[in-house]
Amino acid sequence: MTPAHFAFSSAFMLGLAGLAFHRTHLLSALLCLEGMMLSLFIAMSLWTLQLDATAFSPSPMLLLAFSACEASAGLALLVATARTHGTDRLQSLNLLQC
Repeated sequence: MTPAHFAFSSAFMLGLAGLAFHRTHLLSALLCLEGMMLSLFIAMSLWTLQLDATAFSPSPMLLLAFSACEASAGLALLVATARTHGTDRLQSLNLLQC
């Protein structure tokens, strides 16, 4: 395993662990998701450069576009939750009270 591969896989695992264990605020969950997407984007970009394949070159940009859509939807949900519930704590959200 190369040091770059280890760095990106450990960054992804740290983001996943943060998402799994620190679920108190919606903003922290969104930041963990963005960290995971950033590590995936950089890993896919380096993978495309190492393979020197032009067929895989749009893949990192497509992932970045989906990441931007995910971030905008997450921030919209954060604003809506903060307006209706007054906080972004995940413990205050209840699916049975819709």
